[in-house]
Amino acid sequence: RFADALSVKEAEFSMLRRLGVPVDAILCAQNNLAVSYQLIGLLEQALSLRRDVYLGRLKLNGEEHLETLRAANNYAKCLVDLKRFEEAKVLMRNAIPVARRVLGESHDLIKMRINYATALYMDDGATLDDLREAVATLADVERIARRVLGGAHPLVDGIEIHLRLSRAALNARETAGA
Repeated sequence: RFADALSVKEAEFSMLRRLGVPVDAILCAQNNLAVSYQLIGLLEQALSLRRDVYLGRLKLNGEEHLETLRAANNYAKCLVDLKRFEEAKVLMRNAIPVARRVLGESHDLIKMRINYATALYMDDGATLDDLREAVATLADVERIARRVLGGAHPLVDGIEIHLRLSRAALNARETAGA
């Protein structure tokens, strides 16, 4: 019932803006609305909200805040879904070092690195170096995720799928070049 949820989230967002609630609450409502847009496939609308939430979090909380880093990752994921890989890579190249410094090898950093590696290997213009970096990143993330989250965690399954796909892309490119 994602369409029903969308109308509720739109009404909530509109009401909160009219009431003049604090910026943090507006950003939360925008984020929830973006989720609803993504779930029904309205990716351009979701992207616009994701960008607004990320920029709002930067302004409100600064680049080292957990919510800003999560907003950056959500924005990057939406960019990847729209196949806007260069933008996603730039965003993640800036955010990952900050996240590593602030969060360590946390769940949030793992997700950021997955999005970055996905943007690398899914890009039709990926170089061999990009594909190798994607495979190396995903192999490292898979090892860390197993240790931090446990092998039964669903995120580990997703990483394994991306790792297989990235290895296949690298193998295909190396075979074509040989």
